[in-house]
Amino acid sequence: MSNLDAPDIENRSLEQALTNKIIDDYFDSSESWLRAILRMCFFSLAHLDGLPVFVVECPNQAVAKRLSRKIYPFRGVLYYLTDNFSAGSRSLFCYRDAKLGAWYCYDTSTNSWTAVRNLEPPTASTDR
Repeated sequence: MSNLDAPDIENRSLEQALTNKIIDDYFDSSESWLRAILRMCFFSLAHLDGLPVFVVECPNQAVAKRLSRKIYPFRGVLYYLTDNFSAGSRSLFCYRDAKLGAWYCYDTSTNSWTAVRNLEPPTASTDR
């Protein structure tokens, strides 16, 4: 998730490429409204409490709430991306409240909305 007040779309090419790839491959047989709404979002992987999570960064609260009611198609995305079957299927559907400057996320592991401040991007391991 972006820590900036207004994310620079031009510098989000990796997230956009990941989003497009997942939509094209994983959601190809889903409803057209779902694919259309997902194209407004950014997908990324992050860590929360030391565990991997799939983050769907939504443009606003309405989109995040709509997706949070449709979590079934997202259950296998973390497996799809990482091939880590022990990672779980935790997803966050997030939006940024511009007035408060805070991110709010629907967490599929708790089925509740919460403010999130400490998402960390995954770190790459190096072979030595």
